[in-house]
Amino acid sequence: MSDFDYELEDGGVITPMPNIILVHNMEYGEHKTSSGIIIPDDNGKESGIRPRWGTVYAVGKNIDYVKEGDSILVSHGRWSRGIRIKQPDNSYITIRRVDPDDILLVK
Repeated sequence: MSDFDYELEDGGVITPMPNIILVHNMEYGEHKTSSGIIIPDDNGKESGIRPRWGTVYAVGKNIDYVKEGDSILVSHGRWSRGIRIKQPDNSYITIRRVDPDDILLVK
């Protein structure tokens, strides 16, 4: 376990503050669209400055325009560094805080 790995106690949950949105599954790395276009792993390079998709992990009580499980497109760089948390199935996911004012699309 590294400094950024956290294990919730049995039955523990993460509850974000009222105006916070937490995401996981941020798109990084090379991937291929359904039409066959290859999008390179260009994070950290000028060409990598673009919005990214993430999946909503949890929302604060004052957020009513997105819900857990929604996919959101976030303006470039408008998310925090990630922290890895251990899930009940012993796998780890990385969650990040996103700036609610910089959500471009919800699907």
